Amino acid sequence: MQSIANILTPVLVLAAPLLLLAAGLVPTAHANANPRLMARLSTAAAWLAFACALVAALLYPFNGVHSWNLFSVALPGEVGNFSIGTYLNSVTIIMLLLVSFVGAVVSRYARNYLDGEVNQGRFHKWLNLTLTAILALIVSGNLLMFTLAWIATSFCLHELLMFYRERPAAVLAAHKKFVASRISDLSLLAATFLISSTLHTLEFEEIFRTMAVLDGPMPLALHWAAVLIVISAALKSAQFPFHGWLIQVMEAPTPVSALLHAGIVNAGAFLILRMSPIMSHSATAMGLLAMIGLVTLALASLVMLTQTSIKVSLAWSTTAQMGFMLLECGLGLYSLAMLHLVAHSLYKAHAFLASGSGVDGFRAPAIAYAPSGSQRWRWGFALVISGAMALGIGAIFGVTLQQQPALIATSTIVAIAITQLLMQAASLFSNGAFLLRALGLSAVVCTAYFALHGAFEYALLGSVLPLSETGGVFQTVLIVLVIIAFFGLLLIQRALKDTSRSPLREAIYMHLYNGLYIDVFITRVLQRVWPGPLSTSKYYGG
Repeated sequence: MQSIANILTPVLVLAAPLLLLAAGLVPTAHANANPRLMARLSTAAAWLAFACALVAALLYPFNGVHSWNLFSVALPGEVGNFSIGTYLNSVTIIMLLLVSFVGAVVSRYARNYLDGEVNQGRFHKWLNLTLTAILALIVSGNLLMFTLAWIATSFCLHELLMFYRERPAAVLAAHKKFVASRISDLSLLAATFLISSTLHTLEFEEIFRTMAVLDGPMPLALHWAAVLIVISAALKSAQFPFHGWLIQVMEAPTPVSALLHAGIVNAGAFLILRMSPIMSHSATAMGLLAMIGLVTLALASLVMLTQTSIKVSLAWSTTAQMGFMLLECGLGLYSLAMLHLVAHSLYKAHAFLASGSGVDGFRAPAIAYAPSGSQRWRWGFALVISGAMALGIGAIFGVTLQQQPALIATSTIVAIAITQLLMQAASLFSNGAFLLRALGLSAVVCTAYFALHGAFEYALLGSVLPLSETGGVFQTVLIVLVIIAFFGLLLIQRALKDTSRSPLREAIYMHLYNGLYIDVFITRVLQRVWPGPLSTSKYYGG
């Protein structure tokens, strides 16, 4: 039975992108001439790909790494071989299952959403090709194949972003995405060259085996490769200061937004997870990654509170979540980042596909929440209870300052979230029984958080390489900065929710509403350095 699973699993994993590729190779003219047939074909291919991923996940024993090469050719310069094959570990299986499921749901949703559109067939064609590129990226066993799939994902996505080519805002957003993606691609290509020329291989299995037994300092070339990987991941995940394109791609159809926010921007975190054996040896790269994520998280979470458009607010939320995810990676909390990635993808896909219903939710009557002066003393009391709960439950799951110092920072974040839950419960309801229920729910949430972290840590065992050094001075400073930043965000968010009118509050609110004008500056510089198309009817690739 085990031998059959070893043979069947890589075949199923490779079949998932190939099924979508077959549907995506339908000529555009034929797809537009038969839009409903193309929509059914696209949906069927997506669900079959998900079925392959599901069966592969059931067969996979989660006990190590399994690789399989279909084709290989030697490259000049002693940089290794380019091969087409699969690399299976826990990260691969989880991501394959997640993306194929989201892709199937989005494809089925788009079948109704775009019914009657002139280019409906072309949309489904490029949707399939985009999913093919993402799944190829996930299952790649070769670093060069991974990089080519990384580039292909961006080019295919561009076709979806340019679905409404007559819209100037769509053209501008696509152009900004084009520039960010090209810088990201060049960074990853340069990192690939540095890694292959140093280790003389492009196979993930050999790279990871070498890095796992590395004794002594990592070569300088690999440190530069790690920094380039951080740049590539940050640009892919719309991190500060190049986050504006993600906010402006709302001109694309809603299924594109769902796929982009639930799948493609997560590729940055996936890149860090996949390259963890190299990243974990570079404190400089990990520190840079954590700082980029923390700054993006702080900015986006504040701006999100000021937005009036549902989809724009969701876009800023995605930017903040990506920052949080990369922050977790920068702290070496790979299992939490993987858990975050899965949860965010599922939530954000639902949020975008149900954004129309979200409008009805905002219109519905709601109980106003405005903390009164007499309640302010309760914040400290609630924070103490929440902190004791988070640290106590965390200690039960083995979270200590000596063994897992970075988790103390996330425990603090959980405590802050629980504090807000308890304060809202105390402000809206004076019933003691309700407050006890809120405390019970908080304990359940906290327990589930640490339990899921433990489950993902076990699942990812052997698939990611932990940090080579933990508890150093630099990491301690990062942890303190994270805790201070989240307490600061709590205070600022409370101030923004205050209903009292003051010139200072209104000025801050207005500046945040405009994203502190960072994207305006980036757009002006970009238009001078690399102008977009002069006419919205002019098409450009990327």
